[in-house]
Amino acid sequence: MRFLSTYKLWIAIGLIWLFHISGIIGISIGYQDWFLTKTPLNLFICLILFIWLFPINSKKKIAAALLFFFMGMFSEWLGVNYSLLFGEYAYGSNFGPKLDGVPFLIGCLWALLAFITASLVEIFKISRWVKLILSALLMVALDFLMEQSAPSFDFWLFEGHVPIKNYVTWFILGFIMHLVIWKYRMYGNTILSYNLYVAQFLFFGYFYLFPIA
Repeated sequence: MRFLSTYKLWIAIGLIWLFHISGIIGISIGYQDWFLTKTPLNLFICLILFIWLFPINSKKKIAAALLFFFMGMFSEWLGVNYSLLFGEYAYGSNFGPKLDGVPFLIGCLWALLAFITASLVEIFKISRWVKLILSALLMVALDFLMEQSAPSFDFWLFEGHVPIKNYVTWFILGFIMHLVIWKYRMYGNTILSYNLYVAQFLFFGYFYLFPIA
């Protein structure tokens, strides 16, 4: 049984890397339209693998995941419709279906990132408050890289430069989510968390260094 669980985990990790490396190669050689329109499918599959193998399998984790989803959706709704919290911006067409201008996937991304960054940091023997700060900073770091490619990927676009308050809001909301995770000890598979985070970090980091035209 343990062998089967390990086998499933490494199959999932292989799929995560396959999607992200294929995306880097495909976009780099000129097939960005095809690959970028598949972004919602890629994120959805990663989300399913996360729910299955992290896993999100208890009432506490399900409740927290829903809380984080709605926190993300509501804060983004305030941003998109009233230019609050993040700045003045709008979502494009490559981030999937939307509710009043806010893609459902962005709410899922908030929840996913909160759980995996918490599990990344939990293994370190450092103080609780440092862990909470570091976890929130990891969320901000990935958002920073995503912001650089978001306009050319038609994910979202800010009016002018991305304001500092965007990153401050990411940090504050991420910190609150990590407080909830710590309070109820809702950690999960560290290996899966590292691979999900690093795959996304390297994907967006690559296009930060080598932006598409």
